[in-house]
Order: sequence, then structure tokens, then C-alpha cells
Amino acid sequence: MCAIIITILLTVWSITIDAPLEEPANPSVTPNPSKAPWYFLGLQEMLVYFDPWMAGVVLPTLIIVGLMAIPYIDVNPRGNGYYTFKDRKFAILTFLFGFLVLWVWLVIQGTFMRGPGWNFFMPWEHWDPHKVVALTNIDLPYLFGFRTYWSQAAFGIFCIAAWYATIPIWYIWRRDTLVNVGFTRYALKAFLFVTMMGMVAKMILRIGFNVKYVLVLPWLNI
Repeated sequence: MCAIIITILLTVWSITIDAPLEEPANPSVTPNPSKAPWYFLGLQEMLVYFDPWMAGVVLPTLIIVGLMAIPYIDVNPRGNGYYTFKDRKFAILTFLFGFLVLWVWLVIQGTFMRGPGWNFFMPWEHWDPHKVVALTNIDLPYLFGFRTYWSQAAFGIFCIAAWYATIPIWYIWRRDTLVNVGFTRYALKAFLFVTMMGMVAKMILRIGFNVKYVLVLPWLNI
């Protein structure tokens, strides 16, 4: 029934709404904003929050591998053949959050909320090409008053370490309920989950507080 409804919806949509095709490309005119095809807009949107090596290589790899690995990491103690929400809460919620909330939302945000200058516009705002607001981005250590290079590096490393320290802390606190999971399986699952939530935290810091990086090193920016 769901497949039939989606098929009817897509058929009606494709008949009643024209494809958003633009004029032939003019090499002497650069459109503003220059957007990738819609299926790459999630990647392009991540470049706002992370360095190219992180947004283009590390995170997409973790997303793809993580979404494929979740069903095998978060196994059902009752065995195969149980796919209800009650039996697979963590796997289902994590997959839906990672795919729908993060990936699909990044595509929607890049499509409908990125205007001239790749600035963020709310849906009700007009995309005025002359109204380009320059963001004053700062790094998180600077926001907390650290001014020297080494103090900023130490604070950034502390923040990253504290974020991932929640993995062993949670295991020690809830080890009685994680006996059947096993430490290796738990560590993989927790690493993927904490990394995914780190993307959310970085997006909130960037949009809400104009924080560019948490950790700044000569060879690594996060």
C-alpha cells in the first residue's frame, strides 16, 4: 500500500510540476549561489561546517559504512526475523535520524535555505543578492577566552576528548545492561553514534554561535 501511494504521488508530482531546469550554462556568468546537483547538496552543505577532507571524505565514509553496519552491530537478542520497532529501537531510530534528520535535511537546507553568497536564509526571507551578510566566525577556544596558540590547541583537544569520553563513561555506568552487547560491538556502535551527534553539535555551534572550529591545529581543523 505504501509503495502504491508513493508511486501515485511521484507520478502526479512529475506530471503537474515542471523539472527545475535552468538555462544552458554560460561560461562568462557564474551563478550565485553555485549549487551542486540536489543529491550532492548534503555534501556541499557539510562543507560549511567542516574542512573539505572531513566533509568530503571522512564523514561520508562513516555515514555510509555506519548506516550499513548498524543492523549487524545492533543485533537482536531474539535472533533473526524480528524487525519491529519494539525489538530494534536503537537501530531504527539511529538509521532514521542519520538518514532523514541529517542527510535528507542537509539536502533540503542546501536546496531551499542557501541563497546568494551561500548565506543562510529562512524560507520566508527574500534572496536578495545585494544583501550579503558577512559572518564573523570565531573558533570555540577563542570564544572561551583562550588567546595563545597552545592554550587554544589544548582546549580544543580537551573538548574532543571529553566528547568521546562519554563512550567509556556510559559503558561503565550501564555495564549491567550491556552484558549481551559486548565491549567491541558497543564501542563501534557508540563511536558511530557519538560521531553522528558531533555533526549535530557542530552545526548548532556554527548556526547559533558562529563557531567555525572546535580544534585548530596546523594540520588538522575540526
